[in-house]
Amino acid sequence: MKILFDQGTPVPLRDQIQGHQIDTVYERGWSQTRNGELLTNAEQDGYQVFVTTDQKLKYQQSLKDRMIAVVVLRY
Repeated sequence: MKILFDQGTPVPLRDQIQGHQIDTVYERGWSQTRNGELLTNAEQDGYQVFVTTDQKLKYQQSLKDRMIAVVVLRY
């Protein structure tokens, strides 16, 4: 499974998730990309899960027709 960590997602969490490809928004060069475009890019690149700490994402983006799962971490 391809997983994309948003900025703010603790990168050491990567060590706890074995057997999956995990990249960060920073590593992909998408740090300046807005959330809607970021989710589209992630879907087009085959990411299946987007992990973020952005508590307001569901209010800022319509996730209804997205093919990518969004996991929002609480802190």
